[in-house]
Amino acid sequence: MPPHDRLKHGPLTESCVHLCIDMQNIFAEGPWETPWMKRVLPMVERLATAFPERTVFTRFIPPERPEQRSGTWRRYFENWSQMTLDRLPPGATELLAPLARLVPPAEMLDKPVYSPWTTPGLHERLQARGIDTLVISGAETDVCVLATVLGAVDLGYRVVIPTDALCSSSDRTHDALLTLYSERFGQQIEAVTTEQILQAWR
Repeated sequence: MPPHDRLKHGPLTESCVHLCIDMQNIFAEGPWETPWMKRVLPMVERLATAFPERTVFTRFIPPERPEQRSGTWRRYFENWSQMTLDRLPPGATELLAPLARLVPPAEMLDKPVYSPWTTPGLHERLQARGIDTLVISGAETDVCVLATVLGAVDLGYRVVIPTDALCSSSDRTHDALLTLYSERFGQQIEAVTTEQILQAWR
């Protein structure tokens, strides 16, 4: 059986883009450290290196100060005031070095909230390129990746999740999300390994 048959809906083609979520220094160390990030970085790097021209990295960018946000986001950053731009060290919001070196040809998209779909232009840019499939990797499985995945599903993209290229600070909710994807979103989301993706991507 050909390797790409492991993906229920067939191989990946030139209409696929790797959307890598928030693999940044701010989540690799400090108060928002995601312990798994360094463990999954090699898999994320494999995906991005294989197709840098088909990779879009997102970065989560906090406000300068909490009062620059409204509603619950203002309360959120009042609680995490040490994580605003005026208090973070230089380079905190940058991509991890092995990924940053791929830009360009990889693209970068900054976002102020969990979902990249609230940032104007992402969906339109992908549609202009004829993209209908997204491989979504990064951090965290149960926060920004979740928002990205559900937004992509709502917009009609085929979503492929590399199970070994996601990270979270919670094993329990990471595992719960992978179960949710396979049991409730089987027509729209495929959860496979990085190796299976690379074998299936032409």
